[in-house]
Amino acid sequence: MTIEKYDEVSIPDILQEADTVAIIGCSDKPHRTSYHIAKYLQQQGYRIIPVNPQLNGKQLFGKVTYDSVKQIPADITVDIMVIFRNNKYSAGSVREVAEWSQQTGQKPVVWTQLDVSSEEAEEVALEAELTYIKNRCIHAEHSHTMQ
Repeated sequence: MTIEKYDEVSIPDILQEADTVAIIGCSDKPHRTSYHIAKYLQQQGYRIIPVNPQLNGKQLFGKVTYDSVKQIPADITVDIMVIFRNNKYSAGSVREVAEWSQQTGQKPVVWTQLDVSSEEAEEVALEAELTYIKNRCIHAEHSHTMQ
């Protein structure tokens, strides 16, 4: 299922039911959007899993940073995987999520930030039967629907 527009039922339900959010492309630079949003989500009570090959193994927000989605242990339940990468890399990121999903049996929501989605990424998510949120800011959606 692809969610292109704000959906009064789906997005609030997804955000309310989620506990753990993986941030693909999470930066350790405070001026970057991914850093700001990861920090915001953690302050809102979500467990954050930072994913960035440049930060592999470093601590960020008190959490170990993983090199790729594939390194997230199968015993960690991930509800949402938010992608903060250039849209030319989004299909590759979604493929990693799909492979991880197949290996773990989990079906996290794939959430693409503004201007991150691509047709190929969406197709990969739909083929893997993953809910795909297209070009939505998770911070804006959360602050709009949850507060």
